[in-house]
Amino acid sequence: MEERWNWLAGGLALGLTCLLAVYMIKPIGVSTQYVILDGIIWNAVSGDIVKKVPKAPKGYSSPNPYLNKSGGKYAKNIAKPANYGFIFVLSMILGGIISSLTMAWRPPASDRTAPPVWQKSFGREPVKRYIFTFIAGLLVLYGARLAGGCTSGHMISGMMQTSLSGYLFAAGVFGSGIPLAVILFKNGDK
Repeated sequence: MEERWNWLAGGLALGLTCLLAVYMIKPIGVSTQYVILDGIIWNAVSGDIVKKVPKAPKGYSSPNPYLNKSGGKYAKNIAKPANYGFIFVLSMILGGIISSLTMAWRPPASDRTAPPVWQKSFGREPVKRYIFTFIAGLLVLYGARLAGGCTSGHMISGMMQTSLSGYLFAAGVFGSGIPLAVILFKNGDK
């Protein structure tokens, strides 16, 4: 059986990946691409959310203030989605699929079921767990976008660059997540 990486090897690999990304292109962050995807769909439906404006700083403009911020940067990415960020997100999805299909190591059956603390508090039904996970993901994404980034942008790239917003976001995530977990899983201790 193939061994999994320990936390130190995984942390060093993540750190080197982030360092290479910053050196080669820019820091890692992906939540903006959800905004870009929304804009692509919105523009396909209405057709007037992005306009080519040669005099605009990025060459594109939008009547939506959020999509027009940074001189029309989001508007340009909606009009021309074949950019680093969008390809990076698609590559993460494709990479996950390829690695799950080709890797020799498989998690044991106990890792593929809900943890005992979850089962004691909420039962064994996977649908309930999927719903909770989906809602939690939406809340984290919404909070991260309100803070001007995403969990990878704030906590991984931001903290690596010693960004104050990265440390504040991480403190907020753990400062709210730990008490919430204690409240949600109080029945799991029994």
